[in-house]
Amino acid sequence: MITLEAISPAEYKTWLTQAIRDYAEDKVSSGNWDASEALDRSGAEFHRLLPDGPATPDNFIFSLMAPNASTKAGEEAAPVSVGVLWFALPPWKPPIAFIYDFHIYEPYRRHGYGAEALKALEEKVKALGLDTIGLHVFAHNTAARALYEKAGYAVTNINMAKKLAS
Repeated sequence: MITLEAISPAEYKTWLTQAIRDYAEDKVSSGNWDASEALDRSGAEFHRLLPDGPATPDNFIFSLMAPNASTKAGEEAAPVSVGVLWFALPPWKPPIAFIYDFHIYEPYRRHGYGAEALKALEEKVKALGLDTIGLHVFAHNTAARALYEKAGYAVTNINMAKKLAS
């Protein structure tokens, strides 16, 4: 069972560094940004959205905590972080919760943690009085798209582009 716990300062720092790198790579892979500028642009975007880090108002960054399956018999089962989930309450009308980043760490993928985390998120969002969760997923991220579709998320928009030969 996944629980959402406020991210620790150490995990936040590690996550932010990797998230900036991952977002830059996704923007390059999707053809939105040139590789030479991607890391700077990604960092600027994260710092714009999270000027106060995890204390930025209307932003929620959670460690996804799961029972530690490697705990030996008789030992206290301290939970382990299997990923990070960041959502915000943008000033959009109608109001929604918007997932900005959702990452399951590599060793924990394909164990059901993603689906469990999305269910835990639904409870958090309902407790905030909202009834809609939105997100963006890069077209090339087929695993994430499949997870979201399986969890009941529907496509609301599709952007397309064609790169012309020089």
